[in-house]
Amino acid sequence: MATTRTDARTERGNQTRRSILQRAVRIASVEGLEGLSLGRLAGELNLSKSGVFALFGSKEELQLATVRAAIKIFIEHVVQPARDLPAGLGRLMCLCRNWLAYSEQRVFPGGCFFYSVSAEYDARQGKVHDAVAGAHGNWFILVEQTIEEAMEVGEVLGDTDAAQLAFELVALLEMANAESVLHDNFTCYRRAATGIAGRLRSVATDPSLLPDTL
Repeated sequence: MATTRTDARTERGNQTRRSILQRAVRIASVEGLEGLSLGRLAGELNLSKSGVFALFGSKEELQLATVRAAIKIFIEHVVQPARDLPAGLGRLMCLCRNWLAYSEQRVFPGGCFFYSVSAEYDARQGKVHDAVAGAHGNWFILVEQTIEEAMEVGEVLGDTDAAQLAFELVALLEMANAESVLHDNFTCYRRAATGIAGRLRSVATDPSLLPDTL
């Protein structure tokens, strides 16, 4: 019986933690990680402040947990669907298409979570900065690796500068996100998709196989 009660309390704690983080990622995508506080989340979710403090211990740990929760959501929507595809331009296009959909469909209400919090923490130091920078850097690495894999299977020209191409693709993705959030204008996603498709055609070994847009 004692084990059953302990398991039940643990599950309630885990569920409460998930509820808090679901709310936290939405707030942070709009107001930034500094917009989070244990007291605010307790009030908005009708929880005791002491109970929320027991789960996270500090604002910094809440912020770090929020970044980790956002990473899981990003992987689910952007990265995971592309993993099932074979290496090549199809996987690269899928990653870019997924990213645009993730931003346009407002998986996070403030657009891309990492674009928002990167601007907030780019000039700071500390654990939260490192977590944000790590997540952003890992996305660049993934795009670059996906390009290199497409080169290895012969779908991208062998003399392509993978790091430069990754930079250009991410720049188009992030510009679409920034413009849509700032101006509430969603035509930028089509422009980004067209630009990305054109850039990929320029490095493809067989450009005729690529569409005019993603």
